[in-house]
This record gives sequence, structure tokens and C-alpha cells, in this order.
Amino acid sequence: MNDLVWQGSLLGEQAPAVDPALDGLRRHELQHGAWIDHLPGWLLGADEVFATALDRLPWGQRTERLHGQELLQPRLTASIPVDAVPAGLGILAEIGAVLDDRYGRHFERIGANLYRNGRDSVAWHGDRVARDLPQALIAIVSVGAPRTFRLRPRDGGASLGFSLGGGDLLVMGGSCQRTWQHTVPKVASVGPRISLTYRHSYP
Repeated sequence: MNDLVWQGSLLGEQAPAVDPALDGLRRHELQHGAWIDHLPGWLLGADEVFATALDRLPWGQRTERLHGQELLQPRLTASIPVDAVPAGLGILAEIGAVLDDRYGRHFERIGANLYRNGRDSVAWHGDRVARDLPQALIAIVSVGAPRTFRLRPRDGGASLGFSLGGGDLLVMGGSCQRTWQHTVPKVASVGPRISLTYRHSYP
């Protein structure tokens, strides 16, 4: 991973910390009982978190079946328990605890996606487990270069987008995984980004 370079901001160089009160969090009500919570810059020290996560998470590249072929996913992924984060990433457990308190759910695992450049992406989808539930929460903390995160109604309609980076928090709730899809599309040129996705236990 040493070939990936991200030149961050001065704010990103602070010691990692989050505001447990989530002051400034804004809710966006969507169609069909779905909603999005968004808080830009929630995680201070995002550049340090990016560098440490890049170095210490167990990155790998999965395959997916597309048009009858097994293809490498255009991104790297890692998965860790919230209560067993690598050394130097204690802030990730702290984030989990704050989310637990805020939303009344126990967020157990972090699924990380590493978008190495603009060619890395994820196609339109809803979470495979959560989309079968009436209500589900998925929280994303983004570090590294900003990337556009887009959502659209599953049954068709206009999409909306959020530029996520620099410690931004985005939470998808309500029926979002059942009735909406989301994507991180390819772009012409951009630096690396890591999305840290928190998922809670399902009944």
C-alpha cells in the first residue's frame, strides 16, 4: 500500500476524535420511509486514520460473478470486529460506541472499502442482508479523498449525491436498503479513499 499517497488537509492532521453529541447532524427524509443522516467533518484527524487503516487493516480483493464470469472487484476490502480493532485504530471502536448510543443498536463489525483511484468503484446495490429487513441502519465514515456517494429509488427516479471525505459521516436508515440503492461511481482522476462501514447485528 506504500504506493498510495493522500495529501490531506490541516484539519485532517489533528489527533483523531469525534463529537459524541454529533452536533450539526442533519437528517434527509427520502421516499418510501427511507432517510439519510449526514454530518460533514465529524471525524477529526481523518488523515491519520486513513494512513493507519491503509497500513493495518487486512486488505484483500474479492471476486464477484458478472455475466457468467468471475471478476475481481474494482476495490479492496477488509472486515474487522468493532471490539477488536488493530493497534492505533482505537478511534474506530469509539465511533462504534457513539453510534450505539445515538441509534440504539449495537454496531458489531466494520467493513472497509479502499478505492485506490478513480477507476475503483462499487455498482448500484442495497445491502444484501439489510435489504430483507423492514428497518436497518448502516453508518459510513469516509477518510481520504472525497468521492461522490449516490442514491436512487429502487423502483426508478432521480438520484441524489453526497461528496464524502475528510471524516464525513453518513447513516442510511429506515427502509433505505430495501427501497433505495447506492453507488460510488468511477471518476476520471482522484486520490485514494477508505469508507468505514458500520453494521449492527440483525435479529
